[in-house]
Amino acid sequence: MLNAVWSALGLPEAALDAVTVVGEGALPSYFAVTDLATASVAAAALAVRELMAAQGHPPASVQVDRRLASLWFSWSIHPVGWERPPLWNAVAGDYATADGWIRLHTNAPHHRAAALAALGCADHRAAVALAVAGWRGLALEDAVVAHGGCAAAMRSIAEWHAHPQGLSVAAEPLMAFMPAANAALSGGDWAWRAGRPLAGLKVLDLTRVLAGPVATRLLAGYGADVLRIDPPSWNEPGVIPEVSLGKRCARLDLTVAADRLVFENLLAQADVLVHGYRPDALERLGYGEAFRRQRNPSLIDVALNAYGWSGPLAGRRGFDSLVQMSCGIADHGMRMRSADKPLPLPVQALDHATGYLMAAAVVRALIARLTEGRTLRARLSLARTAKLLMDAGAGDSVADDGGLAPAGPADFAAPLESTEWGPARRYRPPATIDGAPMCWDRPAGSLGASPACWPADKG
Repeated sequence: MLNAVWSALGLPEAALDAVTVVGEGALPSYFAVTDLATASVAAAALAVRELMAAQGHPPASVQVDRRLASLWFSWSIHPVGWERPPLWNAVAGDYATADGWIRLHTNAPHHRAAALAALGCADHRAAVALAVAGWRGLALEDAVVAHGGCAAAMRSIAEWHAHPQGLSVAAEPLMAFMPAANAALSGGDWAWRAGRPLAGLKVLDLTRVLAGPVATRLLAGYGADVLRIDPPSWNEPGVIPEVSLGKRCARLDLTVAADRLVFENLLAQADVLVHGYRPDALERLGYGEAFRRQRNPSLIDVALNAYGWSGPLAGRRGFDSLVQMSCGIADHGMRMRSADKPLPLPVQALDHATGYLMAAAVVRALIARLTEGRTLRARLSLARTAKLLMDAGAGDSVADDGGLAPAGPADFAAPLESTEWGPARRYRPPATIDGAPMCWDRPAGSLGASPACWPADKG
């Protein structure tokens, strides 16, 4: 699987010889989830190694721990004396329809309101289950989406492969790299230093749960200054302790003139923009591709969406759990287990893997910037990452590589992390590059805790 990912990056095949994989066990799944974790982490780390070589660093070896990579695909942070808020809203989850199953994603209040409006029922699980039972799955999916919500009826792998969206995603590259239109020539002008290849790099993060924040967490681990921007009302308490590691998090209201001016100044100074909005969302805010390029001609622009960049569902809201339902992963698990409900992957592997692939894409663009003076942009999707996983084979038995033993003291970094909520243990990094440790300068903290400015700014 690493070969396929590395080929998508277009970097020298010989670099693969620098990678050593250690660790034992595998996540229990009918798909090669641990192989996906190992390959995506390895690709990101190996890309950083190639960037270091372009910066004049001696050839370095890369070691990836498949056990730790698997653990990081779940929750890397373990609170000490406090609890992380629940991940899911009480209404979110899988429901039986008149002809199958559907998943409702209702963590965000406006998504919950949309689902309840489509169903015409009260805001509690029993009422939702009763209402869903009277609908056919695809009809309810369309109704929830029409109300601005997020839902996915369960399809089989065969149904997804025959679906126009499945066909469109299959024709897309894993990582689509494109030269930025009207890009200015750009050099290696971030203040990197030995051992911190991304130090001084300004990364503007406009992503939400979960892939984008995983990408920018990795970039912060090699020294990038990541500034995450959220609107005033947004929160995702269940995942913020996991993904805010190493970052500064600020809030801006992009419907307010003063905040728009701040954002535009941030954009003009950024080296990298990572965003996970639907394809037309930034355009509706007035920050489409043409504006971004005019404001910052040398900007590396890496974008993510759920269902791919072509086809009838390209603009649809989506999350990992919904894509698993749509593309047949949950159905395959249910059939193989002879279960009475959908069986997804044991972790949100599409999110995590796509996050590491996004980070690798950013680093690949930095190599082009440093060595060739050209600016690249890239696009990725959860659905295309799902294809990478499914292409590796959908088994008829749970992968058994000795299992994955429960986390123990040896899996955790030595110092406690002093988060805003209290102390926590964090897993050791899943990859090691000689001469460039993956480490973070800031502990996890809440959204909106930092000012919306780059370090040199006085505002």
